[in-house]
Amino acid sequence: MTKHFHAVVWIDHHAARILDFNADDANADKVTPKEHAMRKHAQFSGRASWRESEDAAFFDEVAEKLAGAGEILIVGPANAKFGFLKRLQKKHAPIAENVVGIETVDHPTDGQLLNFARAYFRKADRMLPQVD
Repeated sequence: MTKHFHAVVWIDHHAARILDFNADDANADKVTPKEHAMRKHAQFSGRASWRESEDAAFFDEVAEKLAGAGEILIVGPANAKFGFLKRLQKKHAPIAENVVGIETVDHPTDGQLLNFARAYFRKADRMLPQVD
């Protein structure tokens, strides 16, 4: 459960890094799948390759860590971020309603991720209607 209003989750099929933060403080958490989910996938060429499958239990554990966040940014290098968003929409609708963006981000350090998320929310906040 997050302690701050804003949260960013960097996610791929191997791990999720969750930062909840404000302008002065941040908390970090990490979730890894219990069992690495892989399945064999046959390509058109007839050769087999390994392809990641969606891990519902992993996504559910990440969702639990995001409970309480007011605004959530989902980032990651590949398709896991989209699978995670679909899982949120299907099984964790109240959390999904707080997702404000989804961005492609490679493999940042926690500091780089925090700077990216703070910049993202500063920009997004300027887009909100201003109260007189």
